[in-house]
Amino acid sequence: MKHTLLVAALAMSFPMFAHAETLQFPSEEPIAEVSIPHSWGPKETETGIDATSPDSAIYFSIDIANDATMDKTVDDAVDFLVKNGVNIDAKSKHEFPDTTLNGMKLGHLEWDGTDKDGPVHVQLAFAQPSEHKMLVITYWGSTENEAKHDDAVSGIISSLKPIND
Repeated sequence: MKHTLLVAALAMSFPMFAHAETLQFPSEEPIAEVSIPHSWGPKETETGIDATSPDSAIYFSIDIANDATMDKTVDDAVDFLVKNGVNIDAKSKHEFPDTTLNGMKLGHLEWDGTDKDGPVHVQLAFAQPSEHKMLVITYWGSTENEAKHDDAVSGIISSLKPIND
């Protein structure tokens, strides 16, 4: 599942998966939308949306930031991982060249790490739906079980798009 966000971003089209919920967020003034399988329990959070695979092997979130809140949003994502026992191997950091996803500029970083269940992949991606807004995408997945979720994760990423006013 390494490079999941990059592979999904590079896919020009991906068949939509059945039984998914399309969320526009934030609900008050949506700037983006994404389709997430119902079985992942997608929900709106204070800063975006999140979901977890039915077997808890994959955690996925998209948080909204602006110019003033970007650093705090990234810090909050990292703090969430740390609070949940994720240890990131800083030496494993890999930065991918920027690409585009549904018209949004996309930057992508990934690391190897561990949590209480063993080896994990951690990814942060940054998609820009508008000039002063950024979507911070956090992915945390068990290396042992993530392959069975490749299609779902690729579908989620491929469905992420800005809502143009």
